[in-house]
Amino acid sequence: MTQPGGRPGARSITIGGREVGPDAAPFIIAEMSGNHDGDLDKALAIVRAAAGAGAHAIKLQTYTADTITIDADGPAFRISSGHELWAGRRLYDLYQEAHTPWEWHAPIFELAHELGLLAFSSPFDPTAVAFLQDLDVPCYKIASSEIVDLPLIRLAAATGKPIIISTGMASVGEIDAAVSAARSTGYDQIVLLQCTASYPANPTDSNLRGIPVLADTFGTLVGLSDHTMGIGAAVAAVALGACVIEKHVTLSRSGGGVDSAFSLEPDELAALVRESETARVSLGQPRIGATVSETEGLRLRRSLFVVKDVAAGDVVTAENVRSIRPAGGLAPDLFSEVEGRVFRADAKKGTPLSWDIL
Repeated sequence: MTQPGGRPGARSITIGGREVGPDAAPFIIAEMSGNHDGDLDKALAIVRAAAGAGAHAIKLQTYTADTITIDADGPAFRISSGHELWAGRRLYDLYQEAHTPWEWHAPIFELAHELGLLAFSSPFDPTAVAFLQDLDVPCYKIASSEIVDLPLIRLAAATGKPIIISTGMASVGEIDAAVSAARSTGYDQIVLLQCTASYPANPTDSNLRGIPVLADTFGTLVGLSDHTMGIGAAVAAVALGACVIEKHVTLSRSGGGVDSAFSLEPDELAALVRESETARVSLGQPRIGATVSETEGLRLRRSLFVVKDVAAGDVVTAENVRSIRPAGGLAPDLFSEVEGRVFRADAKKGTPLSWDIL
């Protein structure tokens, strides 16, 4: 039987020395994206906030406007007019604003390491992979739009580092091609993330029930890259097998940043870390019945007790025998069978009713 989050025999992987899988706390990735707003000090403050909230990793995006697109205009190179956040903007201008300068990566990663955070990034072209290799990142993240760039996936997987792939917009065939591309390098440390690539995403588009389908279909660990507001979808995803959760983070949604409108603030990130682990441990085992922690509760369940002193020969009535807490007497449903019978011995108030005193 397939285990939640992966296939038998492939229940976990290791990223930067941390176990990632259904038997470990959900791996929480704080995505900085462009929320640094072009300010290195703000970027470093986001790292501190992520560490303070208990996230396990900070993630950047490694590109320049020229490596992700070209300086061109026209409908193909502009965000559609109906977009909620970036309507009509030129791709080149948006990416110029949102990119993280490559010279910032080292100080950001160094601070993350000092604070106990793993630090890695999404490469968007071969030069970014080479650059991140020099920084010795523990894994690579492939963004949803890049899932069709199979040469990029092969290059990242060939480094021998775990690879996390977002599946926003992708068909089953496209996901299969991406997974096959990664596996063609001989490396199989793959996590697929359910994702809705809209910004912000409506929870009704999340289709979290697709998470176990990804695990069963592709035999990988699974998770969620979530662009909805709040933490509800992310916590729910854990119950469906997600062992990795990626959320955009910001110091303040009102403080600017291209992705701040749908990002978590530090206290919300801390709640995600806490509640996602609560969700995981709450899953328990597929069984019904009392647990060891309920032993005292079992002792205090209702049963039939003598509630007034009675003498031998007295008749059992609703006045002298009732269903009360604790357990120890006959089952409450047996009252109709004992009512009208005669006590064969004296019994004090508080005596559990049993057949041997009737």
